Amino acid sequence: GTLIIPRPDRYEALLADEGKVLADFTARRARVQEQVEAAARAAGGTAVVNDALLDEVTALVEWPVPVTGRFDERFLALPEEVLVATLQGHQRYFPVRGADGRLRPGFITLSNVESRQPELVRQGNERVILPRLTDAAFFFEQDIRTSLAARAAQLDTVVFQQGLGSLRDKSARVGALGRRLAASLGADADAVARAAELAKADLLSSMVGEFPELQGRMGYHYARHDGEPEAVAVAIEEQYLPRHAGDRLPATPVGRALALADRLDTLAGIFALGKRPTGNKDPFGLRRAALGLLRILIEERLDLDLAGLLPEVLAAQPVKAT
Repeated sequence: GTLIIPRPDRYEALLADEGKVLADFTARRARVQEQVEAAARAAGGTAVVNDALLDEVTALVEWPVPVTGRFDERFLALPEEVLVATLQGHQRYFPVRGADGRLRPGFITLSNVESRQPELVRQGNERVILPRLTDAAFFFEQDIRTSLAARAAQLDTVVFQQGLGSLRDKSARVGALGRRLAASLGADADAVARAAELAKADLLSSMVGEFPELQGRMGYHYARHDGEPEAVAVAIEEQYLPRHAGDRLPATPVGRALALADRLDTLAGIFALGKRPTGNKDPFGLRRAALGLLRILIEERLDLDLAGLLPEVLAAQPVKAT
């Protein structure tokens, strides 16, 4: 109903006391975090909370009320990243970890009302997450039926960038460059080449199609399932590191070689096409690629002659530099 505000300084308190609305975003965010963490503790675990999800959930509710739900334990057989992506990405739920650090079959969500039948609210949320997790399990089971090597053979049907060939062409260039870098980085050249061959194969999987943010990580899981060497599996994930400012760097020699080779090939190819960043426009993420490359070299104290290497990388591109 209508609320009469007698004085401007009563607005916020009136909304909270009579309207069940926490108007201040910062205060509401703190309330959400406090409630989520308390609910997780009551469930015997610790909530998995990240700032982006916390901000989004805070913006979705005016009067946050925590709801604790559960899902079938059989879904814990999925890779942890799949569960987190499903709970957070699809439903804006907060996963819960147990004392052992592993995910528990439960979640915390926020209702926007103090329901007279909270049990029905809980049941409704549990009912909604079931088909999401069932789909994720189906994607994973379908994906592991086809090896990464078989998927890699299909990469020639996916264009990397017009003028620069397919993703399979890019993988071949990165593999050759990775071999070239391996000796300087103390990496096994054959492992680098194999990782480069399989690096983009998970992009064709159903799971990465559903959760693009899992590229590389799903490649790691699928490579291990296929019996690939651990160094190859780890490098498939590490090729994307760092993903953003402050992110971790590749920790293995094979991963560093693959990450550097992939970025060098992208930078050389896109610049050869004349598609340089302009002003605040950088549609190909070239600045991010360059900064990631430099972070790896500087922070890992790697000694590479970039000035001598770049002409070779440019010469390997299927287009003449403009």
